[in-house]
Amino acid sequence: MAKIPKVPKIPLAGSERSMVSGARCIGAAEPSEQIEVTMVMRCNADQELCDIVDKQSAGVSAAHLSREEFARKFSATPENIARVATFASDHGLQVVRENPACSTVTLSGSVAQFNQAFDVDLQRYESHLGNYRGRTGVVNIPAELQDIVTAVIGLDDRPQAHAHFRLQPPFRYAAHKVSTSLLPTRLASLYDFPDNLGKGQCIGIIELGGGYQAADLQTYFSKLGIALPNVTSVAVNGPGNQPSGDPNGADGEVVLDIEIIGALAPEAHIVVYFSTNTDAGFFNALNNAVHDSVNKPSIISISWGSAEPRWTQQAMQAFNTALQAAAAMGVTVCVASGDSGSGDGVASGNHVDFPASSPYALACGGTRLLAAGNAIESEVVWNDGTQGGAGGGGVSAVFALPAWQQNLVLADSNGKSQPLLKRGVPDVAGNADPVTGYQVYIDGSDAVVGGTSAVAPLWAALFARINAAKGSAVGFVNPKLYRQRAAFHDVTQGNNGYYAAAPGWDACTGMGSPDGKKLASVL
Repeated sequence: MAKIPKVPKIPLAGSERSMVSGARCIGAAEPSEQIEVTMVMRCNADQELCDIVDKQSAGVSAAHLSREEFARKFSATPENIARVATFASDHGLQVVRENPACSTVTLSGSVAQFNQAFDVDLQRYESHLGNYRGRTGVVNIPAELQDIVTAVIGLDDRPQAHAHFRLQPPFRYAAHKVSTSLLPTRLASLYDFPDNLGKGQCIGIIELGGGYQAADLQTYFSKLGIALPNVTSVAVNGPGNQPSGDPNGADGEVVLDIEIIGALAPEAHIVVYFSTNTDAGFFNALNNAVHDSVNKPSIISISWGSAEPRWTQQAMQAFNTALQAAAAMGVTVCVASGDSGSGDGVASGNHVDFPASSPYALACGGTRLLAAGNAIESEVVWNDGTQGGAGGGGVSAVFALPAWQQNLVLADSNGKSQPLLKRGVPDVAGNADPVTGYQVYIDGSDAVVGGTSAVAPLWAALFARINAAKGSAVGFVNPKLYRQRAAFHDVTQGNNGYYAAAPGWDACTGMGSPDGKKLASVL
């Protein structure tokens, strides 16, 4: 075996990892196990990219870059890619993929080789999330790469995200017998969606497991009297579209997303990017969708995430940069804000869900909507208590206050208010309560589901209709939405735990639920 040169190494900022709470180490990871790890590099001319998106954030109209233009301007330089490849070669690692536009290089090798390359000690752990390969402490990189490499992800393969869907009480899939459940098409009417059906648009969906069966989609859309939408699956990491037959698992999320989008924008092309539920798998799926120069999605829907404290800083920054790239290219990214209220499933404190908390994501919160005929009778914050779930929302501990959220006030459930000082979540909302949930068809059965997982695809379909009518993509829409208060149904009642609804923006339902045609007219 060739002798590996001794090179001074330094900790990679933001790479600190700790064990999953309650996990137990059961021994070293198998040294010969073959794994893949993605190294994320600083993009070329990153300050120029920031300037482009900052102008959009300030409300300055700017032309969207094509994917080809983005690649020409901001791809990682060949020199930097070569330096990462040399580092890999020095440690016996293979370069399996280079993606200059995404500024990533993916390496393969054994656990023993990666332990040596990054000065880590990969172990196996048992936890409530299942068994995983993990590490504690920091990742170390050669000092000469510190100005090039911003993240190393994939060493740890713990499940990173949760699917944000909830079952209708009694917390199992229920048949369509509950009078308050709604077909997605009914919500399009209640929210007054524009009349077109999204023709010419492509909507990307990120999924971290599970799959869909063509027969289920055929049955569902036949019942709705809608032609079967054009659905394409893309395997990023892992097996791709692989339904398990368990509607309570990831299949529920996958089919929910497709059926809501297909019902609301049936003439759009739906592309489902399947990956593994790890930080690297999630990140690579997002990058694949953002930079897909074949399908070219103008909207991306994400119904997965987890509380900010469960992410490494390096992974959040890598995601944030990918979402920033989406904004520069005019891709609207709708993300579920979470289903566990203001605590977001963390034992103590108030937390927001990521990637919804990225300032370049449109964070989608939850309401409980009751309808009378063709009108909304009432709409309040979704909060079914500790068992049923509640819409996620609050204040980021990571991201600064965006320009378009300046001067907002944060109301709490104790009747107090204070200025919003960091990124507030969510931005918008829609029906999410499982009690007033969406009628779908999963793994051969009728079902009623809710959760903010349903709200991200709802908004994605709305933007497909708006884009189709406009003839171009609305793109990074957050700054524009905050100037259009009259284009929302303001939700002023209820709370998600610590935070309360209030007139205007609040940390439960954002600006409110959509008044579709009004939004279309102002965008």
